[in-house]
Amino acid sequence: MRLTEAVHNLLREVVQPGEIAIDATAGNGHDTLALAEMVGPGGHVYAFDNQPQAIEETARLLTAHDISHVTLIQVCHSRMNALIPEDCHGNITAVTFNLGYLPNGDHSHITHAVTTIPAIHHAISLLRDGGVIAVLAYTGHPGGAEEASEILDELRTMEKMGVKLEFDEDIESRIKNGVPVLLVVRK
Repeated sequence: MRLTEAVHNLLREVVQPGEIAIDATAGNGHDTLALAEMVGPGGHVYAFDNQPQAIEETARLLTAHDISHVTLIQVCHSRMNALIPEDCHGNITAVTFNLGYLPNGDHSHITHAVTTIPAIHHAISLLRDGGVIAVLAYTGHPGGAEEASEILDELRTMEKMGVKLEFDEDIESRIKNGVPVLLVVRK
């Protein structure tokens, strides 16, 4: 099973119609669409990406599927906390991160731990009890393994804050070998 499928299966276990979710890295919109279908028209999805191309691709995909209950926000995911409505704080069911670069985009424009780590902290504070964060990190490109390692180290310190982490036992070797990894945070 592809990791993207594993993420969507994980999200389906938690996300219910009428709930609120966040796609922290909209990219080509596939996670945004999946979340929008899960929450249904009675719910809402906030999708972030700092690249105009990503927002445009996501908007096209959502339009093609007649989805209107998504707010697209062209800004770095590290600013999500300030842009999610106050009444949603503590009520978010799921947050997805798909780290690396935009497929079919500029491969030199990548995510970085310096912005992703604060975004994960924000995501944890936005989650409701029982909520989940899925971080899918692609590690095979320059900077990818470093970002994933820094995030893993930070997440391990967050366990003291009462969140539960889930990841493969051999995650360090997977990161070192440029294999994509999935990090799951549960609140």
